[in-house]
Amino acid sequence: MAQLLALVILVVVVIGIVKLVRIVPQGYEWTVETFGKYTGTLSPGLHFLIPIYQAIGHKMNMMEQVLDVPSQDVITKDNAVVRVDGVVFYQVLDAAKAAYEVANLEQASLALVMTNIRTVLGSMDLDESLSKRDEINARLLRVVDEATHPWGVKVNRIEIKDISPPRDLIDAMARQMKAEREKRANILDAEGFRQAAILKAEGEKQSAILSAEGEKEAAFRAAEARERTAEAEAKATTMVSDAIAGGNINALNYFVANNYIGALKEMANSPNQKMLLLPIEATGVIGAMAGIAELAKESLTQQQRPAAAPVPPLR
Repeated sequence: MAQLLALVILVVVVIGIVKLVRIVPQGYEWTVETFGKYTGTLSPGLHFLIPIYQAIGHKMNMMEQVLDVPSQDVITKDNAVVRVDGVVFYQVLDAAKAAYEVANLEQASLALVMTNIRTVLGSMDLDESLSKRDEINARLLRVVDEATHPWGVKVNRIEIKDISPPRDLIDAMARQMKAEREKRANILDAEGFRQAAILKAEGEKQSAILSAEGEKEAAFRAAEARERTAEAEAKATTMVSDAIAGGNINALNYFVANNYIGALKEMANSPNQKMLLLPIEATGVIGAMAGIAELAKESLTQQQRPAAAPVPPLR
């Protein structure tokens, strides 16, 4: 009987020591309750409690934790049904609030996140929900962090992992994207043809301008040549007229023979001319040519004749 009593006393002493000495691991905080009432929080390290009088209430994990959001069906603004899931990163900052302000912290946080996912995606159409992932995450983080602040919790990040539309909707979106790309390709082709036509028209315009400039310059040169020829003919006619007025009949023969030979040249060079009839005797032409030779001889003799000596003045 004495041994049994001693054993019971030993067990009570061991339990008392265990209840007296408490070691809180790093990354955790424990709440202390006195007769069921919260009285303090134990930080990591060695602590001593009064057995029966004091007890541990909740052991709170103070490290950042990850909470998976299960997938759920959400109806978008344009009545498209998508399946959405996500992940939440949160951290307990106040152990007492997290322990006593909410009954089940993880379940409450999960319900809050899922409800706000439906709210945010329900205010967007399908294209916005698929393309504005960052905006969705930011809106969820702002709302959920504000709602969990009274619980002593800090929500660091909320990420939407996947947004999956129905299969038929995915096929329709693929056809729409293909049609849009074909449209852009056709627009680019049309723009290319338009630029090519513009450049071709500009080239033809510049070519026409340069051609007109060339024709203008050629006409100016031809007119200048005709002007020079007319001046030469006028000068020759004047010279012949002066010679005839001076009594030299050979100048007249030169003028007639020159025009005669020119007329024969034009008749002989005609493409449709196969036979040439000369109604004038050849001796007339030969005589005219002799007159030309005589005129040239006299002109040369006048040029070689020495000038008359000057008469000395009378003294």
